[in-house]
This record gives sequence, C-alpha cells and structure tokens, in this order.
Amino acid sequence: MAEQQPSRLQIYSTSSTGVSPFWREKYEREAKKYWDVFYKRHQDRFFKDRHYLDKEWGHYFSGAGRKVILEVGCGAGNTIFPLVATYPDIFVHACDFSPRAVDLVKTHKDFTENRVSAFVCDLTVDDLSEHISPSSVDIITMIFVLSAVSPEKMPLVLQNIRKVIKPNGYVLFRDYATGDLAQERFSCKDQKISENFYVRGDGTRAFYFSDEFLTSLFKENGFDVEELGFCCKQVENRSREIVMNRRWLQAVFHFSDGLKSSYTESAIKFDLCQGNVEPISSSRNSDQLCRSEENSAKELANDFEVDMSEGMAFEMFGISHSSDEIIEVDAGNWNFKIKVLSKEYQHTCKSTGLMLWESARLMASVLAQNPTVVTGKRVLELGCGCGGICSMVSARSADFVVATDGDAKALDMLAENVVSNLQKPFLDKLITKRLEWGNRDHIEAIKELNDEGFEVIIGTGVTYIPEAILPLFATAKELISSNRDAREIWKPALILCHVLRRVDEPSILSAASKFGFRLVDKWPTSIPTSSSQSIISSWFLEKSSEECIPTTALNIMYFHSE
Repeated sequence: MAEQQPSRLQIYSTSSTGVSPFWREKYEREAKKYWDVFYKRHQDRFFKDRHYLDKEWGHYFSGAGRKVILEVGCGAGNTIFPLVATYPDIFVHACDFSPRAVDLVKTHKDFTENRVSAFVCDLTVDDLSEHISPSSVDIITMIFVLSAVSPEKMPLVLQNIRKVIKPNGYVLFRDYATGDLAQERFSCKDQKISENFYVRGDGTRAFYFSDEFLTSLFKENGFDVEELGFCCKQVENRSREIVMNRRWLQAVFHFSDGLKSSYTESAIKFDLCQGNVEPISSSRNSDQLCRSEENSAKELANDFEVDMSEGMAFEMFGISHSSDEIIEVDAGNWNFKIKVLSKEYQHTCKSTGLMLWESARLMASVLAQNPTVVTGKRVLELGCGCGGICSMVSARSADFVVATDGDAKALDMLAENVVSNLQKPFLDKLITKRLEWGNRDHIEAIKELNDEGFEVIIGTGVTYIPEAILPLFATAKELISSNRDAREIWKPALILCHVLRRVDEPSILSAASKFGFRLVDKWPTSIPTSSSQSIISSWFLEKSSEECIPTTALNIMYFHSE
C-alpha cells in the first residue's frame, strides 16, 4: 500500500469566530447566575475597598445636608463601606442583581440599616422606584458595573436611574476603556460577543468604553458631561516580569431633568496616561475645575490607585492559576494530584487539553492494574492533554515514554503535573513534547528522540472530531515501531480509549485500515479470536479493575500495525 502523507490538523479549534449565538444568548439569559457564582467563589476578597473615592470625588459627597447615595452594582460593598466610614451624614442605597452579593453586604461587619439599604435589583428589568422614592438620590455611583451589561441594554439602566436621581444630581462613573490590555487579550481568543464586548472565562462579561460611546450614551439619556477622562496605570508583576497597561474611563455626569444648568458646558477632559490635563471649556471657577498645571496632573497620576486586588490583576490577565483546580486521580495503588482548568471556565475553553477526560482515567487505571501492557517498551501518548496520567503510569514500568499534545498551554500545565507527581527514576523516563498530528517538523522531532519507533501508542478521548481521524492514524503509522521479532508474542499496538460521539466506529475502522492498522480486539464487545481469552478482557479480570470504569459509554479499541 502506498504511504499516504498525513494532513496537518489539531484536535482543538483554532478559529477566531467569536462567541456563538447559542452562548451569547446563554450569557445574557444567565448573567445573574454567573455573577452569583463569582461572588460564591470570591466572597469579598476579589476587589479592593475603594478608598480613592474621597480623593477623587470628595467635594461631591461633602457639603451641607445629608446626602443620599445610590451604589449601582454594589457587589460585596467595596464602595459602600469606605463612603459610610468617611462621611457620617450620608445614607446609601445599594443594589446588585446577584443575591449572593447583596447578602455579603448585609453580613458585613459595618452594615447598619440606619446607614445602608441593600436590595436585589436587575436594572435592565426591575423598577428602581419600587425600592427608592422618585427624585430622592443626590449621587449615583457606577464603579465598574455598566461594563457588565449588554450595550443594547445600557440605555435601560440609565433610564431606570433617572427615576430616582434628583434634578441636578450627579453620576460618578469609572469603568473599563478601549485599549485596556485585558481587551487585547480577549481579542486573541474566541471570547468576543460584539464590538468591544467580551466574555471572561468564568462567564461574566466586560464592555470596553470609548469616550465617544460613553458620552453619547449618557447624553441620549438626559445626562450632561461634567468631567471625562482616561485613567491609565501600569501594573507590574515583578516575579513574572510582566507589565500590564490598564485603562479606565472616569467621568462625572450631571442630570438636569431638561433644565438648563450652569454646568452643561463645563466638561473637563484629562488624560493621566500623558501626565497632562486638557480643559475643554469652563464656566466655573478655574481653581475648582481646571487642573491645567502640569505638576497637578502629574501628582494626580502618581496618586491614582488601581481599582483591583492582586487576584483581579491575575484573573484578568491569565498570569495566575486562580482559574485552575486540583483533581485527585486514583490509578491502582497510585494517587495523582492533577492541575486542570476549573469546570466553571471550561465553557469558553477552546482547548480540550486543559481538562481531564474519563477515558484517560479508565486507561490509566487499566495500565496501573496491568503494567505488562507497557513493561520494557517504548510508549507514546497522543493528545495526552494537561493530565498525562496514562504516560505517568506507564513511566513506572516502560523503558521510555513520550507524552504529546498539540496545545502549548496544555503542555505547560502537563510539565507542571509531571514534575509534581513523579520522582526519579520515573521522572527521567518521561519526556513531554508538542505534536500536532500531521505536522512534519513535530513528527521528525519525535523521531529524533526515538528513531526505532514506539511499541505502544496510546490515545484517550482523541477520536471526537471527524477531520482529525485520518491525521491521527497517519501520525501513529509514522511513529509506531516497524520491528518484527519472531520470538516475540506481541506486536506493536495502538490502543484507543474513547466515548463514541461525532465519529462512529465504522469511520474509525475505515481510517485505520488506510494506514495499515487492523482491529485485533475491542471492549466491551470482544472480537472472536483463536485465543482462549481476548486481550482487553484479560485487563478486567480483577474486581478492582471493574470498579475503575467511570462510565459504561467508554470503549477501548486495540490495533496492530501490519
């Protein structure tokens, strides 16, 4: 048979088509649930308390008379309680559409009903005036909250807050700006919902505002611009030598209720990135409004406080393992602690290699109970993902093991898992290597490690994409051992363990035959053989082996290379 050249294909998606309509609708429909899960996970540990509010906007909160404040999207109370502590005369209404967030506010040590009223409210649906008297609020704070709302529903939020704000009241605003590094990272992934609107790994969403969009949005809903500017800050992680450029828009909007206000033309525009302030126009005292001197601007930039905890910086930029979790895997008498992508992040994960599949669990247990399958042999694992548990079990008795995957991120995590779970001499026998099926450079690099080929090739959960089946068998054909020793009772074998999904068994067998692989045995239904006992069934003779089967939908296929 003429050898066919394998096409190059990865088993995970590399497209950048953005979020599908199904997921866009799901994120919108279940937005409350995703934020509720967020606060269940992080409690009040995620955001820093916003003590900068007094420094930035103190003159709005102070003054004669008791001020009534509405904190929109109060979260765990990081805005509320610094304000209550600083200004003894204010009263704060606090709302969030996450019931868990509101509970965190009510259970806070500084919560008192005579100072704070906290309630659950979805501003895109619920009527604020049912909780707060109309035209009774002096100041509304919107700190990193409007960005979590779909842009088409943002007008509903502003129309809702108009019902309760007093004429000549103010909205104090700070939120993500276009050009923020987090937006740039999202743009490289399939996490775009619409223009400047993205979904994070945990299902919460973030919109990135331009000054033109923000100004137009508020003006169309009855608010004049009092102040508007970009805030920029570099956040440095020294241990990782990473510098992150964060960008926010900070603004003050004035609600005139259709009345001509002396502040309508008084907008001031500033840019903390450049260290200068550019006044647009002013009808107020220049000492109050126009921070035009260079020294003042530099002082303001230096004093700017980043509105996030260390956890938030890491979470947004993907430089920590806060989105990971540890799974304990028992394989025979060995226990592995495997780092994988947390389940709550898997819905936006485009690489299946960052998860641990049931087929890998089963095959690892089989190898642990039946080490003779790989004893003294050279073993290759295809598409092992971040877990690599089959390779690690094999390293206990095999001569040499190469664990491969096509995803660089999965390989990085795999390397961590191998080092944390294996010790010498087993650690020295296992090598991790990148291998995209059909990639000539990758295949040659594997051959340089072992030019004699592999006696056992293992693949778990790698047969679910139709386009990947031919490259899978073609790559296996190139790397499987061609040695034939008449004194040996075994032949080089390819072992696949999977749940049949998008690719049925006839398609797998057809692809296998094209590259010289013959099905010798399968499980749970055995192929009649001349042997008194089939190969795979012998692996499950002990009761402990039967108990390791996680689901009856799993199949094992055992091929010989002819």
